[in-house]
Amino acid sequence: MTASFFVPRIPVLPGARVLVAGALLALAATAAGAVPEPPPLAPSLQVWTTAPTGPRLERTGTVDLQVAGQPLEVEASVFVRPSRSYQALLGIGGAITDASAEVFARLAPAQQAEFLRAYFDAKEGIGYTLARTTIHSSDFSSASYTYVAEGDAALATFSIAHDRAFRIPLIKAAIAAAGGHLTIFASPWSAPAFMKTNGNMLHGGRLRPEFADAWAHYVAKFVQSYEAEGIPIWGLTIQNEPMAVQTWESMQYTAEEERDFLRDHLGPVLRASGLGAKKIIVWDHNRDLMTHRAAVIFEDAEASRYAWGLGFHWYETWKGGESLHANVEAVRSAWPEKHLLLTEATIEEFDPRQIQNWAHGERYGAAIIRDFNAGAEGWTDWNILLDERGGPNHVGNFCYAPVHADTKSGRLVYTPSYWYLGHFSKFIRPGAHRIDASSSQANLLTTAFRNEDGRLAVVVMNTSDKAIAYRVFVDHLEARVTIPAHGIQTLVQ
Repeated sequence: MTASFFVPRIPVLPGARVLVAGALLALAATAAGAVPEPPPLAPSLQVWTTAPTGPRLERTGTVDLQVAGQPLEVEASVFVRPSRSYQALLGIGGAITDASAEVFARLAPAQQAEFLRAYFDAKEGIGYTLARTTIHSSDFSSASYTYVAEGDAALATFSIAHDRAFRIPLIKAAIAAAGGHLTIFASPWSAPAFMKTNGNMLHGGRLRPEFADAWAHYVAKFVQSYEAEGIPIWGLTIQNEPMAVQTWESMQYTAEEERDFLRDHLGPVLRASGLGAKKIIVWDHNRDLMTHRAAVIFEDAEASRYAWGLGFHWYETWKGGESLHANVEAVRSAWPEKHLLLTEATIEEFDPRQIQNWAHGERYGAAIIRDFNAGAEGWTDWNILLDERGGPNHVGNFCYAPVHADTKSGRLVYTPSYWYLGHFSKFIRPGAHRIDASSSQANLLTTAFRNEDGRLAVVVMNTSDKAIAYRVFVDHLEARVTIPAHGIQTLVQ
């Protein structure tokens, strides 16, 4: 199988249809528990569809909402209750890494403009509003580097000059393409080698206690330096994957070590540096151990007051399936005052023959739906752009991205994960509240949000090999829709 390269053609989203007064009164009456009068005129739902052999995030029709009948067990149904509201959405997006920035810099100006529109323009693209970046190097850099000279614990040589070549220009261009605002958080993969027990940025190791304050000040200087460049930093994770020993940049913390570093060093240093409003995210690793990490940190009152919430990834070492999403819900239930954010996800072990593997997109769609339904407030993909080899990566850890660039031809390839992500990011905007949504059949996955402008966005995903005709119920109204096999739809009211 060879890669298929194409340019996205996403229609401009029309203005949302306005519900007539009678329908609004009926919905209000339903929320109040009264039996509503039938609406004098039914509103409608725009249907946007992506399917393996069909459209790619295109408006494929409009269906009228009629007064609902009794749902039947023999029919597939999706139930949406706007009166039941849950978490607000922070945003949906991806990571602007050194690798992404280096590949972007190699594109011709026309392809750079196409790429920025495709990701960050809410009308012509998929409208990303959230971005992650790294504090110095990660595996997705061309080489390891830090912002200080070796052994400089006083940080007198601190400089982000390295990032001005590629990464900072791409971040600034992304902010502009997103309309002037992008919620950005940063993560470190390792402290400088001299601060670690193994004397190496790679292969794990731990932060040496005598350098804890220096490392906290290093992080603060990163924030200050980026903001001096005109790049606001909304938040930070303490450590990318703190339980992993990788062949690339990595550093370990036990739950107690992360708690103590937050409580005794990072939190106080950020506050003393005038950065106390920055959001600090703990864990930043897989769903499997997140409940334990949350308990150790959030049950320490002093550490907990510095923690905005908990970040998690999807690379569970246990490959048993979807049940680990229950850990997200368990943390939400136990600490409802804390926030949950998917901070990284990607398809690993890049194979160019599989670049259009539809299952990759389906994995994204299913995970996003389940994470949102479990209480996540945002979803952050990994690299937004990689080359035709799934890099650059200085340790050969090549991965997939939603968009790849053929650096020989200069053309861009949009993979299934791009379209699946767009079914959420284009229609569910920051500040939207998740609302009740459920399905009567296991092969129809669904989640739903009400945007701040009142518009509903209901995502439905078909995991089966056959098209499914289903009824979607919105309170006392319903419409009939058909979703293609292995397709995803967003219904917009």
